[in-house]
Amino acid sequence: MDICVYCASSNAIAEDYFALARELGAAMAEQGMGLVYGGGSVGMMGELARAVHAAGGHVVGVIPQFLLDREVGYLQADELIVTTTMRERKRMMDERAAAFVALPGGFGTLEELLEILTLRQLGYHDKPIIIVNAGGFFDPLLAQFERGFASGFTHERYRRLYEVAGSVSEALALLAAGDAGIDKAGS
Repeated sequence: MDICVYCASSNAIAEDYFALARELGAAMAEQGMGLVYGGGSVGMMGELARAVHAAGGHVVGVIPQFLLDREVGYLQADELIVTTTMRERKRMMDERAAAFVALPGGFGTLEELLEILTLRQLGYHDKPIIIVNAGGFFDPLLAQFERGFASGFTHERYRRLYEVAGSVSEALALLAAGDAGIDKAGS
């Protein structure tokens, strides 16, 4: 099972975030899960890919040519798919993934997370989506989600679109259960 992971490409972040990426990467590989991700060698993305490899896992990177030209691609990936556009990159990542995990990140991470949530809401896929809220990083975003529910902008049934995990072990348990974000009541 290949898991698409969204996370930061910044190197200017606290070591705790790099450790989180390494922990997830190692744990995924140990459980036989492959990585599909944005193909970068920097930031949490690079740490994640290297950790998957170090634990014997399989890495698929998907990167646009313009980013590869900037020498930020993880050339050691088992498969490095080079795309023309960011949209093509996201489509390929979406198609290859059995589930999605969001770690802390910036605009790109948030954009990818919100798009994959929206695509699930619209019925384009029914794959699990897990937000790893390590250290409360996503608390403001989750509060905004709650505001949307409370204000009627987002229907209550869409709470089932995602699960929130407080740790890597909790995220992996949700993935292993295979039902993250699925409303068992059928509503």
